[in-house]
Amino acid sequence: MSEWTWELIKEHDSLTEGPVWDGSALVYNECYANTTFKFDPTSKNIEVWRTNTNISNGQNFSRDGRLFNCEGGAKQMTEVHGPDSVTVIANEHDGIPFNAPNDVAIDRSGRVWFTDPNYGDRPTAMDNESIYRVDETDGSWTTTRVTFDTTRPNGLVFSADESILYVAESPNSPISRSQLRAYPVNSDGSLGDHTVLHDFGAGRGIDGMCLTADGNILATAGADSAGPGPMLYLFAPSGRVISTAPTPADSPTNCAFAEDGLAVLYVTFATGHVYRVPNSGLTGHRLYP
Repeated sequence: MSEWTWELIKEHDSLTEGPVWDGSALVYNECYANTTFKFDPTSKNIEVWRTNTNISNGQNFSRDGRLFNCEGGAKQMTEVHGPDSVTVIANEHDGIPFNAPNDVAIDRSGRVWFTDPNYGDRPTAMDNESIYRVDETDGSWTTTRVTFDTTRPNGLVFSADESILYVAESPNSPISRSQLRAYPVNSDGSLGDHTVLHDFGAGRGIDGMCLTADGNILATAGADSAGPGPMLYLFAPSGRVISTAPTPADSPTNCAFAEDGLAVLYVTFATGHVYRVPNSGLTGHRLYP
């Protein structure tokens, strides 16, 4: 991973997040600019695709190509139908508005799983920071809380067989522990007791993650301010660190595989940078397209 080539695609003014591949372009958010961009790797063109996105953060495609988005500024989860059309699928639990939906994973059944942390400790009516599952039945959505032991969940991704939900517990606090956790997924859609796969201590832990074709976990973590610095970690399913790659900008936020064979890696950063890595030697696990 130390031999990777990092190609700068764009340096935005603020935090970038939510990179996903739609089959022809990389789709990603500049969160505080309330803008979603598309990057065409063939033409190298970057265009504005959506505006007024309510500080959209993580996003992901379902197996059948539906795009779901975490609108942290509006405390809601949406399905994005196009640049000017969204449907709210969840905005509260037990009558209480969410904190700020942050990242999302969709399983093969089309169930939408998302984290709801409160970074910045904003005023909120919610008294917990949890993971939720949203199920669709005949066009209606129901929301179920599935974690009761998270204090600040961030990125999440399923194992290839979807028997495990990997979760970044990332409080980013000097008195709390940042961890990579593994939750077994029960047949009824609940989660079992977690196992800690890696403990980052009090430094900046994992923000976003994606899965490689061979079932390993690629995670963005770290910062210049503490510990070994900003880098990507490649974890085995057991939690063993296979390798690491220092990043060219501070505080990487998320990662995604794209292009032919899902063989090109893209990484977003809190600094606003978006980078392309054409020679990572890794390929992504395919859910869509």
